[in-house]
Amino acid sequence: MAKIDSIRATLDAQLQPEYLDVLDESHMHSRGQETHYKAVVVSPLFDGLNSVKRHQRVYAAMGGMMRQIHALAVHTYTPREWSEREGAPDSPTCRGGHS
Repeated sequence: MAKIDSIRATLDAQLQPEYLDVLDESHMHSRGQETHYKAVVVSPLFDGLNSVKRHQRVYAAMGGMMRQIHALAVHTYTPREWSEREGAPDSPTCRGGHS
């Protein structure tokens, strides 16, 4: 199973999202393939949680998988917040960094 598919399956199982989008953004960075991801997660489990707590839930759901990737940009919303938005923000352009 591809890494991106594993991320999707894990987040889907753990966070029961109403909407989930996981993008491989490695092409925007200098580290190569399958290293940089963006996850947009819309879940009722985020109701009443601030941004830090939401991100902690995502990282907890990912568990040991986080050791296999370099970066995960996380955008978390409640269903109500998502219905009031026009999507997640674009990711910034990489500023370099080679490791």
